[in-house]
Amino acid sequence: MTASSPDPALPVAYGDIAAASARLEGRARRTPVMTSRTLDERTGAKVYFKCENFQRMGAFKFRGAFNALAQLTPEQRRAGVLAYSSGNHAQAVALAGTLLGVKTVIVMPQDAPQVKLEATRGYGAEVITYDPATARREDLAATIAGNRGLSVIPPYNHAHVVAGQGTAAKELIEETGPLDYLLVPCGGGGLLSGCAVAASHWSPGCKVIGVEPEAGDDATRSFHSKTLQSCHNPDTIADGARTPSLGSITFPLVLRYVHDMLTVSDAELLRSVYWIWERMKIVVEPTGALAAAALLERKLERRHDYHGKRIGIVISGGNADIRALCRLL
Repeated sequence: MTASSPDPALPVAYGDIAAASARLEGRARRTPVMTSRTLDERTGAKVYFKCENFQRMGAFKFRGAFNALAQLTPEQRRAGVLAYSSGNHAQAVALAGTLLGVKTVIVMPQDAPQVKLEATRGYGAEVITYDPATARREDLAATIAGNRGLSVIPPYNHAHVVAGQGTAAKELIEETGPLDYLLVPCGGGGLLSGCAVAASHWSPGCKVIGVEPEAGDDATRSFHSKTLQSCHNPDTIADGARTPSLGSITFPLVLRYVHDMLTVSDAELLRSVYWIWERMKIVVEPTGALAAAALLERKLERRHDYHGKRIGIVISGGNADIRALCRLL
């Protein structure tokens, strides 16, 4: 779908992203935009990488978490917050809570990457683990939050979180100028929908394309069917995209502002991670390489003519479990 004037019925507008950008000033890092001459020659396009792997706590998630916690009432701050996440949102909420003086409780799957579990605890959060085969994190989170009087900050289905994530695309296009395509990783759609709203303002002609793992293709099916689809515990190395579905906030934003959805396999993701590590000399996690994989593995080329175009790619995070990835690579 093409973007035009804002829809007042939707939960997030560009004004929300601009306000989030002001809140994040001096708190979030303005992450670098990198290029690769090798990739430009290989694709016949000009490619810009927004490197959120250099964001505080190693992922874009800090943007949305800080924006959400910064808008809590004094009473909510005193009571504390609860979040549920496989890792990056967990770390983001924990860090934002430390910076803002808010107690944080995080519900995480027991099989989350050890590096993310340890980092979340290191940022000062209380971590409660669960078995994803026998429990739903949303149900567990609701029970704990209700018992303790905590505000729940979900990983993507929250207007303030979406607005914060959209600041990544705002910064990218401010630096590069208008883009023809913007490729964004997709799990629950918070980053994708926020970036799509921002791109519609800063680069109205830009086609925003979400990329998710083949094993967790619920957003792609939802996009094409225009009906919300789900996927239970998808088995993929992209642990940040093991989400069951888009949310009630992100789904309508994706339908309104996103132009296409693509998927990549775990094998394609691993090849892309290796290429980025080897050629660009930066560490990315598999989820963070989703958008890059769509270009590197020629998935975009099969549906869109991008020769001579300007392409933005969001690298969403760099919290890789190095030992596990090295064994796979």
